[in-house]
Amino acid sequence: MAACSLATSTVVSSAKPLAPAAAVAPHSVSFPRAAAAAPLRLAPRSARASSFVARAGGVDDAPLVGNKAPDFEAEAVFDQEFINVKLSDYIGKKYVILFFYPLDFTFVCPTEITAFSDRHEEFEKLNTEILGVSIDSVFSHLAWVQTDRKSGGLGDLKYPLVSDVTKSISKSFGVLIPDQGIALRGLFIIDKEGVIQHSTINNLAIGRSVDETMRTLQALQYVQDNPDEVCPAGWKPGDKSMKPDPKGSKEYFSAI
Repeated sequence: MAACSLATSTVVSSAKPLAPAAAVAPHSVSFPRAAAAAPLRLAPRSARASSFVARAGGVDDAPLVGNKAPDFEAEAVFDQEFINVKLSDYIGKKYVILFFYPLDFTFVCPTEITAFSDRHEEFEKLNTEILGVSIDSVFSHLAWVQTDRKSGGLGDLKYPLVSDVTKSISKSFGVLIPDQGIALRGLFIIDKEGVIQHSTINNLAIGRSVDETMRTLQALQYVQDNPDEVCPAGWKPGDKSMKPDPKGSKEYFSAI
């Protein structure tokens, strides 16, 4: 078992069938040091809130918020069946929560995976699909799904688990740890245009919050529906938003 108290150019991951292993081999991992993030450049400001977007410095930069998500096509497990998942199929249809985790049959990972599954209906109401990704094979995913939760398994999930055996998806999203061959706990919110609007990356020992992911998604959808407004810290549906100009912001600050 892994110590998982441990987490648009087109990239295609075609996981070929592998012979299922008799048992899951032990893994050994160490916590990587965080690499320095590439600086962002802010787009010139205009009078509208929609101008507040960050863009990568060039075509060779890692995928960043404000840019098209790298496309991929890969095998996945859903409803105890092998299916094909292509990220670009969701463009124009749904938002996507894409999250990476290190390994199957580990410890922190199932707490995150099942937490997202238990809240899937709430995300569905926001026209959002969830996709989990790790470097494990579809056979490993299937075996984990067929294992009861009380025994450290996942049980039935309400969204697909994608197999990234080639590690190309993890690499394209900038979450692969090269010397360990596993992914950090990266999470990306992708809008209906296929643009990454939010990303967060945790080190291996730190699990993520479904509540905060939901709150961020709701804030994103609000500002996209109301492009002349922005959401201040901790904003939740029903809270007061802000106009991103000197006069409008004073109205917000005077009201809090």
